[in-house]
Amino acid sequence: MSVLIRGGTVVTAETTSRADVYCAGGTIKAIGEKLEAPSGARVIDAGGLLVMPGGIDPHTHMQLPFMSTVASEDFYTGTAAALAGGTTMIIDFVIPNPQQSLLAAYDTWRGWAEKAAADYSFHVAITWWSDQVRDEMAVLTRERGVNSFKHFMAYKGAIMVSDEEMLQSFRRCRELGAIATVHAENGEIVYYLQQELARAGIRGPEGHPLSRPPEVEGEAANRVITIAHIAGAPIYIVHNSCREAVEAIARARSNGQRVYGEVLAGHLLVDDSVYQHPDWAFAAAHVMSPPFRPKEHQAALWRALQAGTLQTTATDHCCFCAPQKAMGKDDFSKIPNGTGGVEDRMAVLWHHGVGTGRLTPNEFVRVTSTAAAQIFNLYPRKGSVSVGADADLVLWDPAGTRTISAKTHHQNVDFNIFEGMTVTGVPRYTLTQGQVAWADGKLDAVRGAGRYVPRPTFPAVFKALEMRDKAQAIRPVVRQVAAE
Repeated sequence: MSVLIRGGTVVTAETTSRADVYCAGGTIKAIGEKLEAPSGARVIDAGGLLVMPGGIDPHTHMQLPFMSTVASEDFYTGTAAALAGGTTMIIDFVIPNPQQSLLAAYDTWRGWAEKAAADYSFHVAITWWSDQVRDEMAVLTRERGVNSFKHFMAYKGAIMVSDEEMLQSFRRCRELGAIATVHAENGEIVYYLQQELARAGIRGPEGHPLSRPPEVEGEAANRVITIAHIAGAPIYIVHNSCREAVEAIARARSNGQRVYGEVLAGHLLVDDSVYQHPDWAFAAAHVMSPPFRPKEHQAALWRALQAGTLQTTATDHCCFCAPQKAMGKDDFSKIPNGTGGVEDRMAVLWHHGVGTGRLTPNEFVRVTSTAAAQIFNLYPRKGSVSVGADADLVLWDPAGTRTISAKTHHQNVDFNIFEGMTVTGVPRYTLTQGQVAWADGKLDAVRGAGRYVPRPTFPAVFKALEMRDKAQAIRPVVRQVAAE
């Protein structure tokens, strides 16, 4: 069925204008004033609503096997919840075990994701290094539509990679025209502090932030930026949670280095006092990495988002229910790391961003959708309201309200880090591939309707970087010859 969205205000990352939007065959066919509805088309009255590109969450972990358990949210429940919140696409992570074939892991994740209700794509993690990994990266980019590879500087003894492995992988990413993404925490220091805290008898959730102080994240951000500079490769640093990491990114960008940064909705709004809560289960439910920080770091993150030092917002949606979190009852280092938020990201960012004047509506669209589409080469198919783009749209009610609660959310987890927060600004309708999946509080997500979206690499951009680096290397020689 085709859909005509009539009487709305179209808001993109660049412009705001009154227009009707006609969708058919899964794409946007026409945008303009007073469009006529073809016979049989569904007409949605968007008077008083904002028509925006659906949200893109570039950092989720559905159905993730992690820390001796599996995340409670699968690809159907997670993408359905995303649609209820106005997010129409996720980029999840394939995380091979060390020594496992990247291609085999990719095939496994693709199988799990077949039940997705919304479109999805994958980053693939590099958890070890060999000629096999090097060769399989090429297959993934050329045949499987992968243009980003993840590197964990944390989780020693599991998926953490060394500096040398990152350097090798970053160079390979550059050769292939792919972007390296990084979880920046010094895993060696984290492991050391975990042992030290255990010896001191600190075993509850309060030990989690103590074992991962801001300096651990800041050091890793500075180090990986240096490695990327030596490799001549762009990088994307995920879930920046502290001032130290933001400052490292700002310095690199001011020097012309291609460094992109992501911030989680949770890190913008939740502070570290949650780990001191007298209820162990409440405190444990907030255990994630990096941990929530003191409030002064939230202020730094908001400023960085406003200034463009951080370009994207995400959730790191990785859900574990209370019985799973209880696996670490006597040892905080064994509490499965992860929280939710894929359903709530758009609303809390509108309320605390646009509603407070920190963000304009256009900036909101940029940080929740367009920037991710551009960085990961999905634009303008995703992240835009334009003729030919996928009809992934959210019709936003800036005056609508909702009180967030685990009792009413659609996420498959028994806790919500935004519990009790009343937000103004909610999705009234969400369209995926031109089909209405959320309407006035009713979810109609279709199991398996989501598509895998391949993402091309960036050969032209990377060639330009190579030419620039060669020119910079030649300049000192030219100056020396001229002086002689």
